[in-house]
Amino acid sequence: MQIVQPIKEKEKIDEIQAILMNQSMRDWLLFTFGITSGLHLNDLLMLQVKHVKNKTTVVLQEEKTGKEKSFPLSEELREAIAEYIQGMQDEDFLFRSQRTGKPIKRIRVYRILNQAAKQAGLEDIGTHTLRKTFGYHYYLRTKDVGKLKDIFNHSAPSVTLRYIGVSS
Repeated sequence: MQIVQPIKEKEKIDEIQAILMNQSMRDWLLFTFGITSGLHLNDLLMLQVKHVKNKTTVVLQEEKTGKEKSFPLSEELREAIAEYIQGMQDEDFLFRSQRTGKPIKRIRVYRILNQAAKQAGLEDIGTHTLRKTFGYHYYLRTKDVGKLKDIFNHSAPSVTLRYIGVSS
């Protein structure tokens, strides 16, 4: 099994965002949402327009744990969302397939991320990279491994540190 890593360098995050923005607003939004929310990919993919429309904070129930999770949306993200959802219905999935209207598949997300990462000169990137990148940068900002452990629902701080690629 491939061990995926967080994206630790801010410049690489910016580079991937630029690559994705040139590709599609959906892909940029998916990446940016993932690295700023810490959500599991399944929860990200199930987001609908009604969950984010005119919101400063997103509240949802995690599929894996059944727990309620909330996180703030930055002004940049709120503006991008407002532009992106123009003409979409409240029930529409945010990250939908143009072909089916249903959420894009996990393998599609993997391919989107990997293609952009390769262009940015990165390897060991997968769908968990989004969540791990969120955790890594949250930890750098706050040094609060206890809070991060709770956000991720991990059993111990050591599990969280290992998950985000920080040696304790």
